[in-house]
Amino acid sequence: MLRCVIVDDSPHFLEAARRLLGEEGVTVVGVASDIARAVRQIALLRPDVVLVDIDLGAESGLELTRRLHCETGPSPPPVVLVSQHAEEDYGELVRQSPAVGFLAKAALSGDAIRTLLTQEDGHHRGGSVIEPPER
Repeated sequence: MLRCVIVDDSPHFLEAARRLLGEEGVTVVGVASDIARAVRQIALLRPDVVLVDIDLGAESGLELTRRLHCETGPSPPPVVLVSQHAEEDYGELVRQSPAVGFLAKAALSGDAIRTLLTQEDGHHRGGSVIEPPER
């Protein structure tokens, strides 16, 4: 079972994501709404993957992603950036980050997370994007 920590400043999204991912075989072992709490939770829980909202209110999910990559030891957990906005809104910032990929919140699913994790090759960071289907 895949173990996940979700970092997002929206209590509504945290609850909805926890419920959805739980139904799809991803165990949400922790949630955080700010960088300080996220760093503590991730160090304590050692999840298999961390979902990080790009916009954490007054803080930056991109900054958290960089900190996790540098501060969590020799094997930082993979980070998937999420946003309610399309990847194009952040473009180069997402691609230059140490995240393994990007998911639009509308495309969030256990399978989408697993797809990004299996595409990770350790060299190509921030290049994989899963957007919601066109309607």
